[in-house]
Amino acid sequence: MGRYKEFDKEAVLHKAMLVFWKKGYEAASIPDLLEAMDLSRSSLYETFGDKQTLYIEAINWYKKWKQAKRDILVNATSAKSGIRQYFEIHIDSALDGESPKGCLITNAAVGMDSPDEQLNALIRERFDELEKSFYELLRKGQETGEIMSEKDIKTLSYLLSNLNHSINIVSKVQGERSKMQQMIDMVMEMI
Repeated sequence: MGRYKEFDKEAVLHKAMLVFWKKGYEAASIPDLLEAMDLSRSSLYETFGDKQTLYIEAINWYKKWKQAKRDILVNATSAKSGIRQYFEIHIDSALDGESPKGCLITNAAVGMDSPDEQLNALIRERFDELEKSFYELLRKGQETGEIMSEKDIKTLSYLLSNLNHSINIVSKVQGERSKMQQMIDMVMEMI
């Protein structure tokens, strides 16, 4: 009879997520994960199956963990203030010294050489969800008259989504808040 697993799955997923976020999928070794998660090899394999399944679960945990930031766009009463608030929090998050730099999803996309279609679909889905969130908020802004009707909100939503990912990448090499803020100010003038 097997021993009862005495650990908090979300807590160990969070620890695995941080390892993948910091090192990337390929560089994160099983010993790295075991040490961070404080699990035995058998517990890791019994609970998660393999490294790739653990990675996918860690990405899903990351999505859940970061959902509050995405909810800013969904719940905003003003398109412009919602977008600005989203990016202010996004910049804070990207530059947060407590977490690895950038974003787990963006990092996964940059290293997206995986032949695994499930993983690729998960990353594409997250990109598409963000772009759609921007689009829906911009559409609401057009409906209320806050955003001019002649603005191409499809292209703007694509631009905002890509700005989000570029902040994640730039924060890893030159995290200058003032430059990021100036970039957001300029984009906000375009909207």
